[in-house]
Amino acid sequence: MKTYNNESIKSLKGPDRVRKRPGVIFGSDGIEGCKHSVFEILSNSIDEAREGHGKTITVILHPDDSITVEDEGRGIPVGYNRKEKRYNWELIFTELYAGGKYNTNEGVNYQYSLGLNGLGLCATQYSSEYMDVEIHHGGEGYQLHFEKGHNVGGLKKKKGTFKTTGTKITWRPDLDVFTEIHMEDEFFETMLKEQAVVNQGVKFRFVNERSGETKQFFYQYGIRDYIDELALGKNLTDVFEIKAEGKGRDRKDMPQYRVKFDLVFALNNEVNELKYFHNSSALVHGGSPDLAVKTAFMYEIDKFLKQHNKYKKDEGMINFVDIQDSLLLILNSFSTVTSYENQTKKSITNNFIREFLTDSIREHLEVIFTENPTIMHKILDQVLVNKRSREKADATRTAMKRKLSQRFDVTNKVANFIDCRSKDPSKRELFIVEGQSALGAVMQARDANFQALFPIRGKILNTLKSDVTRIVKNEIIMDLMKVLGCGVSLKGKAQSMSSFDIDNLRFDKIIIATDADVDGFQIRTLVLTMFYTIAPELLREGKVYIVESPLYEIVTKERSLFAFNDTEKNQILKDLGDQKSIVHRSKGLGENEPQMMALTTMNPDTRKLIKVQFEDTELTRYTFDALLGDNIVERKKIIELKGADYLPFLDLS
Repeated sequence: MKTYNNESIKSLKGPDRVRKRPGVIFGSDGIEGCKHSVFEILSNSIDEAREGHGKTITVILHPDDSITVEDEGRGIPVGYNRKEKRYNWELIFTELYAGGKYNTNEGVNYQYSLGLNGLGLCATQYSSEYMDVEIHHGGEGYQLHFEKGHNVGGLKKKKGTFKTTGTKITWRPDLDVFTEIHMEDEFFETMLKEQAVVNQGVKFRFVNERSGETKQFFYQYGIRDYIDELALGKNLTDVFEIKAEGKGRDRKDMPQYRVKFDLVFALNNEVNELKYFHNSSALVHGGSPDLAVKTAFMYEIDKFLKQHNKYKKDEGMINFVDIQDSLLLILNSFSTVTSYENQTKKSITNNFIREFLTDSIREHLEVIFTENPTIMHKILDQVLVNKRSREKADATRTAMKRKLSQRFDVTNKVANFIDCRSKDPSKRELFIVEGQSALGAVMQARDANFQALFPIRGKILNTLKSDVTRIVKNEIIMDLMKVLGCGVSLKGKAQSMSSFDIDNLRFDKIIIATDADVDGFQIRTLVLTMFYTIAPELLREGKVYIVESPLYEIVTKERSLFAFNDTEKNQILKDLGDQKSIVHRSKGLGENEPQMMALTTMNPDTRKLIKVQFEDTELTRYTFDALLGDNIVERKKIIELKGADYLPFLDLS
């Protein structure tokens, strides 16, 4: 055992400060950290463009997972720094916490900068397998080469005079640092599109050498153009824009700094989106701007609801989710001092930014509502519709949970449910049978060790044409889901109410057993529709089956033969030839002899089971919607095209 003593303490030096602990800088040593390293290089180019130096930024994704970022900025200063007594290229590329963005509040070099800490460029260089840099600055051209965080060959000056300025950096993230470096195309496209949105007038080119495609992202009017793109022309209100600038401090003893923001919003029932950007960084976790938006919108809308007596007597206050359900909003803010939650810049915590945004948004909303009474009433009414729908859904969800609670204790209390002896879900089967008469016959024919029974009393509710409340109030459906024990998944309704957990399913097979006639087919279809609507995972996982009961029993002197359709009956009679036989047509499960049911329907070795599954989600949705939903036009088409195929199954006598 090694001794822990004074010599046990060590400090990482040079590239090892990043290479040994990349998660400290990039938030992760996996693909997310690798992606953030790309954003760090891109950020420097964006800062240059925002200060007015260059209008085009090019990102190239090479086939070997290396990346190039090229800008038209001023070019990185590389000369000797008398204050630091080192060359600037050394400071910027090989020294953490060295950069030109520490005095943004004084407006020197940069005002509203993505880069703050002097970490990103150096850290990305340290974490690279190699990095090649080409710089045009002050009419001169320079080249640098790094390997595994170390410079090779020093600064090299290129021959000639260069009229343009800019920086071109090519590097390959190192698999010795990151566990994965293969970034998908969509990451680059999403990142560059977002940056084009929040940096209006700057063109972002993405050259994808993997696919051979080149894409450009450009928004002349920034977030205003983006809102129009998202809205799909279906906004409920006009698009409103709020802009403001101000100065303040996070604490009395701290210096003042500048803040400005641009917020664009509209109400839209088909698209809802909240996106925050600060100094161009997407605030995935929000922070101060998110708190400001929620506080301001909640306060002003609640105030106007009260002023115009929109609330019912004793009605509770709105929640922000009631606004968010119909809100399309993009906020792009900037500050000369920013307190990011960490280096990944996914959230900011500045108190003054939160206070300034809250007050400014409130003031502007009051003006917008006052000057646009028609739109104001439309917003208030829509928020109340959302609120009352949510509260109704919450009440329904509570009722559903109450009905589905205590799964294992209540099954014996479900009317007419017949359980089996086995408690092993991998062996148990549940037969869903049609009515009490069928229940009696099947009960005599079943193996009580592992086969449970649940009778359907008549035609069940068509769940595709029913709202959540009607479904939850339907005793047959709720009783069946209690028996199954896995909960429900009411996705696609006004409110998602998912309590589904397939691990709680109490049966290995759910078997639908209905008569082979028109009514039986319809009941079978309604049961399948119910599963598709409230527990589609059961179909996807192949837990639902249809058992085919024979339509005919052909009795000879020596034995009985069974046919499941007319074709099979005719073939059997042909094979019997001149043998004397009697053909009995099944009148339904309730009329069948238990011995026949045991042999043909219940016995796992001899029964005919059809597993119900779907792979094409869109085709399945269309089929259910057309046959059992409100899509009458498509239903007519299907009947015209395929109706004749089903005539043989109808008893038209």
